[in-house]
Amino acid sequence: MRYASIRFKLFAALCCLIIFFVGVSWLLNNFFLEKYYFYTKSNALLESYNKISSLYNGDPEKLYLELEKLESSRGLHVIIMDNNFNVVYNSRQKGLELKTRRFDRGFLDNRNAAEAIIKEKVMQILKGKPLIEKRLDSRLNSNFINLYALLDQKDFIFITTPVAAIQESAEIANKFFVFTGMMTIILGSVLVFVITSRFTKPILELNDIAQRMSTLDFSKRYPVKSHDEIGHLGESINSLSEQLEKSISELKEANEILKEDIERERRIDEMRKGFITNVSHELKTPIALIQGYAEGLKVNINDDEENKNYYCDVIMDESFKMNKLVRQLLDLSQMESGQVDLDRSDFDVHELVECVIKRNSIILKEKNIDVTVEKQEDISVDADYERIEQVFTNYLNNAINHVDGNKQMKVSIKRVSDKARVSVYNSGQHIPAESLDKLWTSFYKVDKARTRSYGGTGLGLSIVKAIQEAHNNRYGVENVEGGVVFWFELDVVGE
Repeated sequence: MRYASIRFKLFAALCCLIIFFVGVSWLLNNFFLEKYYFYTKSNALLESYNKISSLYNGDPEKLYLELEKLESSRGLHVIIMDNNFNVVYNSRQKGLELKTRRFDRGFLDNRNAAEAIIKEKVMQILKGKPLIEKRLDSRLNSNFINLYALLDQKDFIFITTPVAAIQESAEIANKFFVFTGMMTIILGSVLVFVITSRFTKPILELNDIAQRMSTLDFSKRYPVKSHDEIGHLGESINSLSEQLEKSISELKEANEILKEDIERERRIDEMRKGFITNVSHELKTPIALIQGYAEGLKVNINDDEENKNYYCDVIMDESFKMNKLVRQLLDLSQMESGQVDLDRSDFDVHELVECVIKRNSIILKEKNIDVTVEKQEDISVDADYERIEQVFTNYLNNAINHVDGNKQMKVSIKRVSDKARVSVYNSGQHIPAESLDKLWTSFYKVDKARTRSYGGTGLGLSIVKAIQEAHNNRYGVENVEGGVVFWFELDVVGE
């Protein structure tokens, strides 16, 4: 259902109000204007009588000028008679020649009728105040307003004025009012439309802002141009919009932080579960082997010394692996929790590389692996020597364990901008693309069977990640032609 707008309602209400007042005014004019005119004329007759009475001293000749002024200015016909009903003044005839004459047919139809009417009115006048009445003159077929009163307690005065002028004026006024009323309605409607449009425009703007606010759009503001109720409402809407925008922004930020915290907790929980699973998996095999071989020794399954030594070697080897795993876990945990402070110092990265390679020379010879070292210049770096040695050792061992039949390994040391980059290349199969980012996750192994064969725990690259992040330096892995390259960066001294 469609509802009328406030602008239409206001326009309709004001137009109806204009039409109502125009209609009421026309009705009042049509029905009461003539009566009001009669009332006004009656008061004018009474006022004229009071003025004549205050000046009259029994001789109308002395009042001739004043009487003429009243008659001409107010359209009156004045007759003064003595107590014997003799006309002493008649405004329709020349004053003093009428002192001995009676009314002629220009005033009443005949003398007897005139005397009867006057006598009748005189009897009423003698009883009280001046008498005013509306009377029809049958001869002229016109209405007159007549006043009868005593004058100086002995003479009589008769004042009359025609009603035809009143009726004609009222009729003209009513006709003119119809025209002006129509013009008032038309012009009033146009003016009301303009006013209502200007009045409702800010309300529509405020409604638009409120609608935008309901959809969390706080970009629009109301331009306050006045200090009335609408202006105050606009200021309140603007203030509310700003407060809501601020509060919702804070809520969004808090919500994003909460989401991040929840996501972090979820990842931590998943990591915790994965960690427990991986640790359990890594410890399950050595524990089972230790338990089995220990039980064999206890019951003397093999009496010869050689088998006993083999059982002991297996137990020691698995114990070594378990010890290595536990130490790596503790080391990784300390690094990730930030509990280990870096012991930074300046050293030549090339010397560190040569030292680690020399330490692993026996393994390299046993596997017949050819390692070449390339360097552009001697580069001194600022880092924790032992931790960086651990990073390079992990990369080197990883390369040794994954080199293919070509037995090619290459270590490169070069300067990249303000960093020293150490790269370890080994010939071999490429790492699957989906596994490149997962390599740095604890216990992640691309080939679990192969990792187990050389005693890998899946923690070496996780330790590299923790050490490099503690140094705020980058690290990574790339598949290149013929093999794989692992690299890490170090801070150059003085940069």
